[in-house]
Amino acid sequence: MKDQPMSATHDWPDVAGDLVQALKPLRAGAPDAMTAFSGLARAALEPKALSTKTKELIALAISVATRCDGCIAFLAEAAVKQGASREEVMETMGMAIYMGAGPSVMYAAQALEAFDKFSAKALAKAS
Repeated sequence: MKDQPMSATHDWPDVAGDLVQALKPLRAGAPDAMTAFSGLARAALEPKALSTKTKELIALAISVATRCDGCIAFLAEAAVKQGASREEVMETMGMAIYMGAGPSVMYAAQALEAFDKFSAKALAKAS
């Protein structure tokens, strides 16, 4: 999804859901590589000096700086699941903008929108 034109708004939960489906054939066709990638993700996210939440926020900032819509969808959802606050996401977006300049401003707006939509979904599910 990198470097594709972004729309003004996405249905971020649908983006994530569509990607989960799209990844199934990749997992089936390249199981060793995908298993290794999943292992790398688990190892990178293991809480040590940094919490898993902090690591998910770092990854969200990187997804903004590298302009990856699919990454934004997955990582905004992960930030919600790790209990990130909107204020933490806003500070994270500030760092992404700092590191990624103008294009990151546009993707930061999308990441915030994705976080808000996943937060609303989680709140509705909890109610």
